[in-house]
Amino acid sequence: MIANFIFSLLLILAVTLFWKNVRCIAQNIKMGKKQPIRDQKPRRWKKMAWVAIGQSKMTSRPISAILHIFVYVGFIVINIEMLEILIDGVIGSHRILSFLGNIYPLLISVFEILALLVILACVVFLIRRNIIRVPRFLNREMTTWPRSDANIILVTEILLMSSVLIMNAADGLLQARGHAYYAQMGSFVVSDMMHGWFAGLSDSALVNLERAGWWFHIVGVLIFLNYIPYSKHFHIFLSFPNVFYSSLEPMGKMTNMPAITDEIRMMLNMQPGNEQDPAAEGEADQFGAKDATDLTWKHLMDAYTCTECGRCTSSCPASQTGKKLSPRKVVMDVRDRIEELGKYVRKHGKENDDGQSLFDRVTDEELWACTTCNACVQECPVNIDPLAVILEMRRYLVMEKASAPGEINATFSNIENNGAPWQFSHEDRMQWAGQEQ
Repeated sequence: MIANFIFSLLLILAVTLFWKNVRCIAQNIKMGKKQPIRDQKPRRWKKMAWVAIGQSKMTSRPISAILHIFVYVGFIVINIEMLEILIDGVIGSHRILSFLGNIYPLLISVFEILALLVILACVVFLIRRNIIRVPRFLNREMTTWPRSDANIILVTEILLMSSVLIMNAADGLLQARGHAYYAQMGSFVVSDMMHGWFAGLSDSALVNLERAGWWFHIVGVLIFLNYIPYSKHFHIFLSFPNVFYSSLEPMGKMTNMPAITDEIRMMLNMQPGNEQDPAAEGEADQFGAKDATDLTWKHLMDAYTCTECGRCTSSCPASQTGKKLSPRKVVMDVRDRIEELGKYVRKHGKENDDGQSLFDRVTDEELWACTTCNACVQECPVNIDPLAVILEMRRYLVMEKASAPGEINATFSNIENNGAPWQFSHEDRMQWAGQEQ
């Protein structure tokens, strides 16, 4: 049939375009420095199950967590029905999984309940963003595009879920009327309650409505699939590997640079350490990160995994006290910069430089406002580490540009001259103990 051919062509085209876009993102991530992570796989699988699949870090804000779980579970489970739609579209069948007998209407009813919950959750999210206007959705980095992106995603999910319910309602009415193509399969919980809306329609109108719902849903899904790589919604694919590869070190532990560590050991007449840090490759040429390509591939994966939820910024003490820093903005800036670099490299080649850097997006004021408290790392529901990027950029400022606030430079001088951060000689450290009270 022509319809099956058109459907198969659309499916192949959509999957091909999606794969092409994903390859570009993968290439961008691979532009980061190497950082092999192969250690403690059982711990990593456990963390991924607890944080990414179990959504454990969402529970710090219960209302958002419950609504997100509706969308998360609904997205996963309802996509099972997509398998049926895909098979029907390719071979021209209708509800091919109906051979499951009495189990089939039960499954469809579960899908419908979840679809309704997804719609309700998305409506609440739209209200929170556009009517209540929750402050963390309105920070300066949340410009027109990030706000529009969130609304596009929510509206699209509402339309896709609604099309499933409308399709099932029309299908159910046609079953009840004994239409030859729509065999009796039992009742569906949610769509059965919608029969009254369409009861006055003729059989031919109901067939057109059911087919329109079917085509709207599948074409909408294929279009949305190719929108996702341009959207914050790409986290639905990257959140699992991102959590899996997240650091297992105690929070707040800074990554040392082996080249510097060995230099210090040599100065102290100690043997060089045994630290193996592949991410440190090239450190002899440059310390810290000037551009996105000086960060590791994991930092870049973090940037693409960001959901732009703003939990990091809303928990950041620097941000909450009016400082310019927003951890979310730093992560978004990294993503935007590596996107820009990726396009430039694919067009002009790796050997050419566009003359820009990450510092064209992230200012020194933002970087030095950070207190390294790790609140942003703690709050992120997908284990993104904005602090790691901030520290690498600080290292570049201090060790390459000799640019640091006066207070920090004074501390460096005191450590060099006195062996301590204070301005007093180490011989005078205990004088306070002999002073009269």
